[in-house]
Amino acid sequence: MHVRRSTQTATLKPLPEASSPREYCILNAEAFRRTIALERKRSERSRKPFMLLLLDMGEHLSSDKNGKALDKILGALSLSTRETDITGWYADGCVIGVVFTEIGTDGTNSVPSTIISRVTDTLRGSLMWEQFNQLNISFHVFPEDWDYDASERPSNPTLYPDLSQRDRARKFFVVLKRAMDIAGSLCALTILSPAFLVIALAIKASSQGPVFFRQRRMGQHGTSFVFLKFRSMFVNNDAGIHREYVQQLIAGKAVKHSSADGTAVYKLTKDPRVTRVGAFLRKTSLDEIPQFLNVLKGEMSLVGPRPPVPYEVEAYDIWHRRRLLEAKPGITGLWQVCGRSKVKFDDMVRLDLQYARTWSPWMDIKILARTPGAVVLGEGAH
Repeated sequence: MHVRRSTQTATLKPLPEASSPREYCILNAEAFRRTIALERKRSERSRKPFMLLLLDMGEHLSSDKNGKALDKILGALSLSTRETDITGWYADGCVIGVVFTEIGTDGTNSVPSTIISRVTDTLRGSLMWEQFNQLNISFHVFPEDWDYDASERPSNPTLYPDLSQRDRARKFFVVLKRAMDIAGSLCALTILSPAFLVIALAIKASSQGPVFFRQRRMGQHGTSFVFLKFRSMFVNNDAGIHREYVQQLIAGKAVKHSSADGTAVYKLTKDPRVTRVGAFLRKTSLDEIPQFLNVLKGEMSLVGPRPPVPYEVEAYDIWHRRRLLEAKPGITGLWQVCGRSKVKFDDMVRLDLQYARTWSPWMDIKILARTPGAVVLGEGAH
């Protein structure tokens, strides 16, 4: 038997002893994926983690014609799980999954160790050694501990089978969106190439430092990339000003600041780090032009949630992470054309999630059509 463990640890109250197997219900793969998605949302609200245990039966056990091995496995699970735990096919016919709901956090034993020991002991007593040795057991705890300094994806894809299924169902639209991104970014870079030169000269003439501002941002699934903008700040500035305000904004404690036209916005409007040319670039959103290169590389899309900096994500509540998991970041989006700095952070996240749920190529076209108006008006841009 092979056991794979996730890096997440938590603790679990001891499982009640069971003297005999109970009648066992196993959900089909589609229903089980929905269950995992619902359990994630429940965990976000209750702040109680859950654990997903997977048993890969391998080719031999899954092809057992008499189903004896499966019956023994289900019988063993009935002895090592609670009635509130949920069992289903993670992958039809070959991988069984168990969701251990609302695992406690006040004990001293590791959740994975407690559950793995209980499950493996009962499986070892129910299966022949050859059968037991063919099982591959892994466990995955939600919410995960994200490593914000890592370059690779910090989120565990195993915990999001519903999102993978959704992407497969939208495969044609996903390809179409990518084609729109490539065509749109190439067109924009070609048309705006004269502006590149003018803006670059203005930046170099007004302050010392590079033309481009490069910053590590977090894209879809939390994978980091180098984000490009025209530099609008003095070099060697203190990022603590922005970090502090962002943390207050996410916590719902930020105060609105008055913009030049008297509009109250959730954004730093009198940032001493911004140059005179930079203020104009931000007001007109011209500082965003280099991001078409990020779109061309596939790190961003024309339309999607804005990519956050790692210290912003570090301050997120668990449910805020969904804006990274459910859609690729974009240059413009539903937030930019509907609210843009006038709404609270939670409302911005809700707009991002609404976009991810209802996205279509036609919606992207409508958002892109509304973006020039939002840029010209400059509402919320600073």
